[in-house]
Amino acid sequence: MGIRSASFSHIKRYYDAQRQCVTAKLLPGEFYVTDKDEVIGTVLGSCVAACLYDSQAHCGGMNHFMLPGMRGSGDGDASARYGLFAMESLLNELLKLGCRKERLRAKLFGGAQIVRNMSDVGQKNIHFARHFLHAEGIALESSDLGSIYPRKVHFFAHSGKALVKRLNSLQESVEHREIEYLQRISHKPVAGSIELF
Repeated sequence: MGIRSASFSHIKRYYDAQRQCVTAKLLPGEFYVTDKDEVIGTVLGSCVAACLYDSQAHCGGMNHFMLPGMRGSGDGDASARYGLFAMESLLNELLKLGCRKERLRAKLFGGAQIVRNMSDVGQKNIHFARHFLHAEGIALESSDLGSIYPRKVHFFAHSGKALVKRLNSLQESVEHREIEYLQRISHKPVAGSIELF
């Protein structure tokens, strides 16, 4: 019996006519891996998305986490909204698809200071993601991190190419969404210009 992989039936997908491919859309607390010629997209504020890929195995994946979540942080260890679980889950699922850890390359996005009058969770997420990659020996190929702008990211899992657009006009709506999400998860127990990089 093979290793059981995560089920991604909850991930919303749509056909992107402009790019002529299927796009999987990630929300905060989700991750997705694929060995198909798909794009993975998300919108980030203070959250960070890590994109990992193996160009020889033609596999890649992305996560979207909101809080670092270190070991021993209690309920933070069992949800992809926390960086530790999101990074380990992404890495493990890619290895199950046949990726080799020594061939993996990473791209990091997000970590903006979106929510005013709040501790800079974006910087904590950036620090965590960089530290995780360094500890795992995964090369950080490129990044677009920090600042105050939300970002829209499209990651091409087969090739590792990423498109990033900073979104001036969405800052208030992303701030509102992040505040709502933080309030919701704090009361809920945990269950089981475009740049080409």
